[in-house]
Amino acid sequence: MRPLVLAGLQTAGVPNEAERTLEQFEERVRSLAALSDGLQLVLAPELHLMGMSGLLEESAGYMEHVAVSLPGPLTDRLGELARETGLWLVPGSVYERSSDGIYNTAVVISPQGDLVTTYRKCFPWQPYETTRPGRKMVTFDIDGVGRIGLAICHDGVFPEVFRQLAWMGAEAILQLTLTGTSDRNAEVVVARANAIVNQVHVVNVNAASPVGNGRSVVIDPEGSVRYEAGAAEEVLTSVLDLDAVTLARTRGSFGLNRLWEQLDAHGADLELPMYDGGRYRPRKEG
Repeated sequence: MRPLVLAGLQTAGVPNEAERTLEQFEERVRSLAALSDGLQLVLAPELHLMGMSGLLEESAGYMEHVAVSLPGPLTDRLGELARETGLWLVPGSVYERSSDGIYNTAVVISPQGDLVTTYRKCFPWQPYETTRPGRKMVTFDIDGVGRIGLAICHDGVFPEVFRQLAWMGAEAILQLTLTGTSDRNAEVVVARANAIVNQVHVVNVNAASPVGNGRSVVIDPEGSVRYEAGAAEEVLTSVLDLDAVTLARTRGSFGLNRLWEQLDAHGADLELPMYDGGRYRPRKEG
């Protein structure tokens, strides 16, 4: 068994107060480290440390006001917290200030306090989100455990994102989410589907009410929901067995469906005109 013991913070933070939200996050991580024996990783919702308010309530200029440089003072402070607690931290995503604009970027901090990697959201929710889209998928390795993929909210409805992460070797995908809309049920369905067709763990952590509508989920490689939260503030704890991914992929989901084996056997010769040249091509009329 290759266990990954994690805790997901379904939380709303302190709306419009990035500094107070960071302080609250630090307190909660310290408490989890003290109370949870064997805990390895803590994750938080999309844009959590930015002190987000409810849907459509972000004031003009707020994104520019709270955006940070990566690496920078914020990741330095998170690094200190990771070293202190000995935990991997995936503290949601942040507004990343860059020379070509602002991105919605997830950060990963190791127990040694290093900024291991960043992932820029590839599919901002349009037309509401105005951040620039990222251009590549990202995974990271936890020694002795396995490979972890990153996704952010609306990325989930594009199956190419999760398939690429699985193709890159991800055995668990952490999907950081900020949703307060009526399509949350559809998001949970899609998260389960992504787990099923890629035979991968999916941990989808949403913001709590009133910022989001919760219903964070932990899903196993056969698509079964191991836990689904309510709408309020909550801590999801779970032990992911990454060997369960190996078992599903070699023996088949439910002992039946060996998806990757079949893809290896027949996929190389399959014509996929929608991916011709590796680029999206709009359908021609007539």
